[in-house]
Amino acid sequence: MTRVIFMGTPDFAVPTLRALLSAPDYTVIGVVTQPDRPAGRGKAIQQSPVKSVALAAGLPILQPQKLREPGVFEQLQAWQPDLIVVAAFGQILRQNVLDLPRFGCVNVHASLLPRWRGAAPIQAAIRAGDEQTGITIMRMDAGLDTGPILSQRAIPIDPADTGQSLHDKLAALGGSLLIETLGPYLRGEIIPQPQDDSQQTYAPMLKKEDGAIDWSQPAEAIERQVRAFDPWPGTYTHWNGQTLKILAGKAIPGISREPGRVTRLADGLIAVGTGNGLYALHSVQLAGRPATPVSAFVNGHSAFIGSILG
Repeated sequence: MTRVIFMGTPDFAVPTLRALLSAPDYTVIGVVTQPDRPAGRGKAIQQSPVKSVALAAGLPILQPQKLREPGVFEQLQAWQPDLIVVAAFGQILRQNVLDLPRFGCVNVHASLLPRWRGAAPIQAAIRAGDEQTGITIMRMDAGLDTGPILSQRAIPIDPADTGQSLHDKLAALGGSLLIETLGPYLRGEIIPQPQDDSQQTYAPMLKKEDGAIDWSQPAEAIERQVRAFDPWPGTYTHWNGQTLKILAGKAIPGISREPGRVTRLADGLIAVGTGNGLYALHSVQLAGRPATPVSAFVNGHSAFIGSILG
């Protein structure tokens, strides 16, 4: 029986933890996750999704601010792991942790490495217009997503995929591919393959301000941005001195208007001019108000037509 420490925090990591818990050849001996933090409008303290699963399974839990805190490494040693599995943990593992288990540390990463190393690979793949993405299982080293690859599986990116829908597909795939990979890996049947660093791209952590829409960009790029950043960090513009969230829409190529100018088209669509083509708005949300179809929004804000967003 392989003794496994699991390190993970958000929803993405949950299917991987559940897969380990249900696999007969592995015993999860402890879980390391990020500390409880304030979240939501009321800023109530919330535990991570991984902690919720670990509590329900009766597993020992560590929640250090940093792995280098006094006593943390000693606890990891005391658990005597054969393997550490990491999925969206949110902290860098130092060399002493990487070297602790005899089979090393294995990471479940939501891209086809070396493309989209970093914190936000799902959003980056949609925004870049990639036709496919996938899961990489790799053996971790001291770099950021630079370790040798154990296995990969690709899936297509649907033209309607959002950050959320693609996240859910990849989270499920991550758990199943990990279990498929671990057996051969632990038996020495997989030779880790080094990544081609010349092909690397980087997906940094997203910030709220990354959601601001630049209407001088092509309509298709704006459509991808809106899909990629749903639900976080969301996309927004400004109208009438207020923040207007852009929740959904569709690029219309081949027609030009002044970037940011709101137009009602002959077929009734409400569209915004961009650097190349139009972006037809489907649903929007004014700050402090509920989300609404753009047709209903225009009915209540007639000055919206003809205005300039930005």
